[in-house]
Amino acid sequence: MSDSREPGFSTLAVHAGAQPDPSTGARATPIYQTTSFVFDDVEHAASLFGLQAFGNIYTRIGNPTCAVLEERIAALEGGTAALAVASGHAAEHLIFHTLLSPGDEFIAARQLYGGSVNQFGEAYKKFDWNVVWADIDDISSFENAVSDRTKAIFVESLANPGGGVTDMEAIAAIAKKAGVPLIVDNTMATPYLCKPFEHGADIVVHSATKFIGGQGNSIGGVIVDGGTFDWSEPGKYPSLSEPCASYQGMVLYETFGNFAFAIACRVLGLRDLGPALSPFNAFLLLNGVETMPLRMQRHSDNAQEVAEYLAGHDKVDWVSYAGLKGDKYNALAQKYCPKGAGAVFTFGLKGGFDAGVALVSNVEMFSHLANIGDTRSLIIHPASTTHRQLTDEQKVSAGAGPEVVRLSVGIEDAADIIADLEQALAKL
Repeated sequence: MSDSREPGFSTLAVHAGAQPDPSTGARATPIYQTTSFVFDDVEHAASLFGLQAFGNIYTRIGNPTCAVLEERIAALEGGTAALAVASGHAAEHLIFHTLLSPGDEFIAARQLYGGSVNQFGEAYKKFDWNVVWADIDDISSFENAVSDRTKAIFVESLANPGGGVTDMEAIAAIAKKAGVPLIVDNTMATPYLCKPFEHGADIVVHSATKFIGGQGNSIGGVIVDGGTFDWSEPGKYPSLSEPCASYQGMVLYETFGNFAFAIACRVLGLRDLGPALSPFNAFLLLNGVETMPLRMQRHSDNAQEVAEYLAGHDKVDWVSYAGLKGDKYNALAQKYCPKGAGAVFTFGLKGGFDAGVALVSNVEMFSHLANIGDTRSLIIHPASTTHRQLTDEQKVSAGAGPEVVRLSVGIEDAADIIADLEQALAKL
């Protein structure tokens, strides 16, 4: 391929970041299952530890298998650099560890994965990092939440579990006015369906456990630096803009420019907190990425059919899927996710909590488990499981009320997915 031609998305999903192994000629990226790496000499070691050269030191900080995954996701998202870590939660934690100091605030959408709601609202209290909640259905709530202590805004492109579509451009404008980065969790959409950097995001985060890996066999997270935010304001983001004692007074933003945030997450957060991704999991996630474009299209096409079926069922009260005409997020879905509205959506059963529990007990092909993004179709009743730790008010705000059932529609034949729901609904 000539240098002048930009590779397509599916080509990048297969090839970005990877070359045949120089020692053996292996075409698949090898699993570099090692803790550490031999230095050429004392000067080489010193340059690596001093950040004067890039290379491998210790797998907690970086590994060649993980590096291919990082480069590939950065290419697919259109970012400048990426960091792969042990889980999506670990990725979120390293982002905020880099951005926040005790007493700082960040604004987050209420419509988030229940684990993120708990992490932000409870675990972060121990660090004196304070979340202020806003609502994607009321854009002014983000602007009203800004204070002189605000350091970031966090949203999901497609909200989990309700599948709501966030108006990223409107919120990006608020973030820019406030002088803070917009962080977008793009787990549910993947870069195949949505490109947050094209709509004003500065940082993208993924739970690679879900659609990136796609087969329910490995846990991982990815942080992608968009290279768009100016970190130079004195005192606001000291991890990037002030001399770093760990590296002889180096100012990371001055040294690394438009990928300084990814570097800071690696050499300060990952180095000291340690949530490293195993090379074996990176290998599995890389295999998943190669088929992500094919899977995401099939996921979305199947979900559209299933949502249309449920919308016409007499035991279903409502269906929240942005791909449906008339859905309140349909126009936003066409703008931000033109290839499809994703695989995950919720619907409400007329029988409430008890009907939700009964439905998940009666399905046969669906797997009842706490995950999304598998090739297999998955089902869960969030109020009794993933969002159980939230208050009733928080459950409703997060789109996980008592009557709500969440589906992650797989890549099986759509007719078989619908048939399984049909027989389960008939038993209610």
